Amino acid sequence: MMDRDRNKSLLLELLRAPGNDRCADCGAADTEWASYKLGIFICLNCSGIHRNLPQISRVKSLRLDFWENDLIEFMKSHGNLCAKAKYEAKVPPYYYIPQSKDCLVLREQWIRAKYEREEFVATQVCQHPCSAGSREGFLWKRGRESRQFQKRRFVLSAGEGVMKYYVKESKSPKAIISIETLNAMFQTEKIKHAHGLQITYHTDGQTRNLFVYHESGKEIVDWFNAIRAARYHYLRTTFPAVPEPELIPRITRNYIKEGYMEKTGPKDAFEQGRVFIGRMDEGYEVRAGFPQGVQVKKRKPGITVVTPTREFVFMCETDREQREWIDALNGVLAQPLTG
Repeated sequence: MMDRDRNKSLLLELLRAPGNDRCADCGAADTEWASYKLGIFICLNCSGIHRNLPQISRVKSLRLDFWENDLIEFMKSHGNLCAKAKYEAKVPPYYYIPQSKDCLVLREQWIRAKYEREEFVATQVCQHPCSAGSREGFLWKRGRESRQFQKRRFVLSAGEGVMKYYVKESKSPKAIISIETLNAMFQTEKIKHAHGLQITYHTDGQTRNLFVYHESGKEIVDWFNAIRAARYHYLRTTFPAVPEPELIPRITRNYIKEGYMEKTGPKDAFEQGRVFIGRMDEGYEVRAGFPQGVQVKKRKPGITVVTPTREFVFMCETDREQREWIDALNGVLAQPLTG
């Protein structure tokens, strides 16, 4: 019993070493598990992924399981920083490194890419398969009218600066999407598929969405990172003077909140598409309800977005939606603007 307590204390002490206090794979703070084959400290969620990779990883709880002396010595001589230096030596700048909040397929494929396929080790001589920003293959796409998913051929070309998809092989592309406005983000709940990807782009002054998935987790994550590689090449070429740390967050964006609100107020001659949101000290504000004098026929909760030049008025379906939108918008107002 004394040995067990002593070993547990030694393990918990190792968590104080640099890098070990955060999960080696997703950055979560609760590193109470470890892979004793890889020598890394991980969180509960990532430990579940490692359990499915018994050929390369074996996990134990730091608090609940018994640790032999030789395993403790192995953990002591390795650790998260050591593993990062080996398995993340050549991660391309465009490659999305998932965090704890990201969906399972992103976290699982990141772990498999690192340890199972060893895609980023220093000895890897081949260029990463997504690096060219080009890809061709089939994805299941949701129809606009039928809402049914049908197999469609997609072609991504960083060289041409476009992404295309085809309904039938013999016909011209159904859509040609400029990489300049292209965005991709995982939306597993909205698409109701564990590998669901939302592709967003702008055309003719409108924002359009494509909802796609692939049965293979590796395939859909490779598509996601190929899109990111194409976007990276575009940004690197278009803004050569911008430092890379400033380019990376612009490659793709995860939306803080997404949904439908009914717009009211002054009619525009053409669709605006976007409302720029600045800072409070610049005259931007979000208010619950409608401006004085604005009449609405429907009894729905309203939101007024105040800008220095005009007010935008929206109606939500429910009080909960109104609160969520106000919280999300106030969160944006509170953030410092980046160049």
